[in-house]
Amino acid sequence: MLKDITIGQYIPGNSIVHRLDPRIKMINVIILITSLFLIARFTGFGIYMVFIIMAVIISRLPFKKVLKGLRPIIFLVLLTLLLHIFMTKGGEVLWQWRFLSIESEGLMTGFFMVSRILLLILVTSILTLTTSPLQLTDGIEYLLSPLKRVGVPASELSMMMTIALRFIPTLLEEADKIMKAQKARGADFESGNIIQRAKSLIPLLVPLFISAFRRADDLALAMESRCYRGGEGRTRLHELKIETIDIISLIITIVVAVIVSLY
Repeated sequence: MLKDITIGQYIPGNSIVHRLDPRIKMINVIILITSLFLIARFTGFGIYMVFIIMAVIISRLPFKKVLKGLRPIIFLVLLTLLLHIFMTKGGEVLWQWRFLSIESEGLMTGFFMVSRILLLILVTSILTLTTSPLQLTDGIEYLLSPLKRVGVPASELSMMMTIALRFIPTLLEEADKIMKAQKARGADFESGNIIQRAKSLIPLLVPLFISAFRRADDLALAMESRCYRGGEGRTRLHELKIETIDIISLIITIVVAVIVSLY
């Protein structure tokens, strides 16, 4: 299950989506996420899903890799669906047993929320899978640069966000290794009730935290030894430039966002 989390992972490639300017890609994702919460009909979700599939095909990402990112949130999706189905009242009563009932409004709201969660994960996964950590850092720093005028440390914030995102798969890999080592020593993480399972995670969490602090300290020493001092006077090997294809992708994203919002 830990290996199924795709947030923070990057798959190198030379597709059109990979070559897009990271600033434009992040703006596209923000527009798509905003439009996702403006959809009022399932027709809009269908159009949105077709656009996502086309983006995956153009980016040449393996569908299995993209869909793997949905597996860790299956429990959350099912829980959200059940809560809305049984807790949201309104419309026609479709099924009833004693105090439990399923009404059309709850069923509709549940599927709407599940669709939003799944599509949200897919959109953000495409961004991280096609954008390197360095590009993410530069893109976030450029987008936050207007806030420097009011004293916001844009460079430091972008670096912190990128490091946190980049270390997600690293820590998950470390947690998987520790879990396998603990299982080899007789640890049991699956049997028992919720309290017993939570207690069994202590041998996993303690070395994981120690490893995380050690990695953070090594990274800080490496950055300090290279005289990293944030964005002031910092130069880049590859300067970001907005090309024609970036403008076209932005226009297409805006058009799709408007269409799904209307439907």
